[in-house]
Amino acid sequence: MAGIKDVAAEAGLSVATVSRVLNGHPSVSEDARRRVTDAVERLGYRPNAVARSLRTDQTRTLGLVISDVMNPYFTELARSVEEEARALGYSVIIGNADERPDLQDHHVTTLLDRRIDGLLVSPTDGGSPGMLGAARAGTPMVFVDRWIPGVDVPVVRSDGRAAIRDLVAHLHALGHRRLAIIAGPAATTTGRERVDAFREALAAHSLELPDAYIGQGDFQAGSGRRVTEGFLDLAEPPEVVFAADNLMALGALDAIRARGLRVPDDIGLAAFDDIPWFVHTDPPVTAIAQPTRELGRAAVRALVDRIEGRPGASVTLPARLVVRRSCGESEPGIEPSPSPVRRSTP
Repeated sequence: MAGIKDVAAEAGLSVATVSRVLNGHPSVSEDARRRVTDAVERLGYRPNAVARSLRTDQTRTLGLVISDVMNPYFTELARSVEEEARALGYSVIIGNADERPDLQDHHVTTLLDRRIDGLLVSPTDGGSPGMLGAARAGTPMVFVDRWIPGVDVPVVRSDGRAAIRDLVAHLHALGHRRLAIIAGPAATTTGRERVDAFREALAAHSLELPDAYIGQGDFQAGSGRRVTEGFLDLAEPPEVVFAADNLMALGALDAIRARGLRVPDDIGLAAFDDIPWFVHTDPPVTAIAQPTRELGRAAVRALVDRIEGRPGASVTLPARLVVRRSCGESEPGIEPSPSPVRRSTP
């Protein structure tokens, strides 16, 4: 079995440099990191993680608690987190909260018991006791996608307000005036933010958002189906339904088709959180895309900064409108360029 001296010889570097690379030391050059990584893969070297954790009081392990592993957005986010963590010399243990605060606390407690070095969380609500306790106890933590106002933790998220404004302007230009929204849970920041942004965007075009056109969902397909059925039962149904996440959009599509209606001939459909499937539906769904992979990478880097004693910066990346043909468009649209990244340190 290859040892660290073999890796050093293969990479043409000193044992001390190899050790710094394997332990994620920030002073190592990118060239040295690449040479060590290549040598490790060629030799099949596996460091003794248990012995190393006893020496350094670190396990080189991160915890990731996501809201719903069945949601393609969070699946892609988890993959990006794992890839970036691995590149920085960390492993990831994932817990699925299934949009339940009690499960979120269960995973947080379990991960802390396993001596993880830091925690990435997409909060399911306004703050479950275990998760809030971990944050206030000083556990290195970063919120990703969702956040909890008032908790001093870096937040890595996308800003969808500009993209929602673009969507409403696009729908208005197509002649649509009766626009409805399937909202996410009001207990989540993303649920509240997307409704507020939608209402503001409508007001910019002198359009209102009546109560009948706001349906309360839970980021699950079943709620999208239920809310859309209610919209279709109205004496004056909306012309377009905007689902505040992809699973609710799929539920809305099911409800529309179950009535024998067609998108967009009878009613238009748009979604927040673009997914690969939307290209293959008939018609392809107009959606707001988040920079999911970039969010995952930025979240890991912010967490590793906190673990290694550097200030972790909050990062906000822009979402963007992807125009397709589910709202009555005759031709595929052009995706607008994203705005610059905004960074702040809490």
